Amino acid sequence: MLGRISASHIRSQRAVLRNNIRVFSNKPDVELENYRSEWKTYGDIKNYTPGKFTIQTFNKISPFGLKRFEDEAYDIRATGDENVGNAHAVLLRSHKLQEDEIMHTVRAIARCGAGTNNVPVARCSELGIPVFNTPGANANAVKELVIAGMFLGSRRVIDGINHMKDLGSQGIAKERVEKDKAMFGGQELKGKTLAVIGLGHIGAATARDASALGMDIVGYDPGLSITSALKLPNGIDLSDSISAAVSNADYISINIPYVKGENGTHGIIGKDIIEQLKSDAVILNFARGELVDSEAMKVHLDNGNGRYVSDFPDDLLWDHKNAVILPHLGASTEEAEDAAAAMAADTIKCYLENGTIKNSVNFPATALSDRPEGSIRMTVINKNQPGMLARITEIFGESGLNIFQQVNQSRGDVAYNVLDIDTSGHKDVISFKKVQEKITMLEGVMSSRILYGTPGTGYAKNLAGKYFV
Repeated sequence: MLGRISASHIRSQRAVLRNNIRVFSNKPDVELENYRSEWKTYGDIKNYTPGKFTIQTFNKISPFGLKRFEDEAYDIRATGDENVGNAHAVLLRSHKLQEDEIMHTVRAIARCGAGTNNVPVARCSELGIPVFNTPGANANAVKELVIAGMFLGSRRVIDGINHMKDLGSQGIAKERVEKDKAMFGGQELKGKTLAVIGLGHIGAATARDASALGMDIVGYDPGLSITSALKLPNGIDLSDSISAAVSNADYISINIPYVKGENGTHGIIGKDIIEQLKSDAVILNFARGELVDSEAMKVHLDNGNGRYVSDFPDDLLWDHKNAVILPHLGASTEEAEDAAAAMAADTIKCYLENGTIKNSVNFPATALSDRPEGSIRMTVINKNQPGMLARITEIFGESGLNIFQQVNQSRGDVAYNVLDIDTSGHKDVISFKKVQEKITMLEGVMSSRILYGTPGTGYAKNLAGKYFV
């Protein structure tokens, strides 16, 4: 943590901040409490800009996406920068985020990608921090590589390239090429059957484009959404199990998320599934390496003419003659990185500015309109337990504050409450100091925010019974 800053410096920054706390020029001022604790709890006061949100980035984030954050309302600071303190949100790609890297001021975390296994999601839920991802942003990039993988699994293209390099180094390529090409024969995709396991953004796109190549499509997805179903090709045969889908398939594309723990998907493509494959079946894994049992896959590759094309490192199969192991290239296109960064930035902005929750992996989806004219919005994150909403609204009633409208959503152990407060009848100043502290310190409440027009302010947390504001 950063060291202490002089009291006079803190007082001057607080004074600047207070001058920025306004709703509208013809509306009551909003009185809040900010930064009661020691500044080292928050970060770097010397480089703090009152009235702005600070976005901390890990990894190199696409400039196209970062441009979504307007300069007048946001500061972008990269990890490693000495001025990185006071982060209100975190944006990252592949960095494995640790809890001690998440400052108390962080309201949200977004990953530029679909998977979030590099973020401590369960712990973030306990801390009241929504974690967002970008489903579908990299779908086209991954889908194109899956199609390429089918070609690589059908024709020994890579073996042929390496062979030509060897012949070329000996100066005998021209005289040997026609004789040796028989070593690298293969099959066409047209008329073959592709089983797509998981019909989300990538799976549906793969099914559609493979169908356009003349392939017959079999699919399996017990959680198929209406949106994805509408993107599937006509004539797709939907199976009721993975076993049924793969048993007669020439190609199998794995497109399911990796979920740890009991009833998860670790090793879901295991011995019992692989033993049902055709001996020459081609398996395409552009989802997660841990989904496939490498030992069982090795038996399949050893005993037949099948292929395994994976976008993830594999300590057992990396040099197998029937395996093609790629260095996680799926989303490594400029277009995919731009799309993912832009989607992550937009998601963070909607949450910070308006309270809307979209594409969160641990919080309930909550679509919100803009605040009604003449209102202030308060959001409360609490444990999903009976009576919480009644206790929250009771405090507003005791404080003489009228609730325009309220939204209550829950997901698992987390509840998210949004309340728009009427400011009419308050001539000069509406004080939320005591109201916010009372609500935040209720047993079961994790954090609260007051949204009224000044970025970066109005946030409070209940840190094991200690009021952080």
